[in-house]
Amino acid sequence: MTEPRRITRSRENALIAGVCAGIAEHFGWSVTATRVAYVLLSVLSAAFPGILVYIVLWLVLPRA
Repeated sequence: MTEPRRITRSRENALIAGVCAGIAEHFGWSVTATRVAYVLLSVLSAAFPGILVYIVLWLVLPRA
């Protein structure tokens, strides 16, 4: 059996910490669309939870 792929922060497509790019690469999504969706979700949820989640993911996800 092969080990499942883990989500990691991207080194190549990182703008800030590579969180959105790493998520997009893991699921095979467009990096730009993932970033736009994350920003829209953050803004529509009063921004604070989105920023907090991003910081937590930054600290938790390993670097690729």
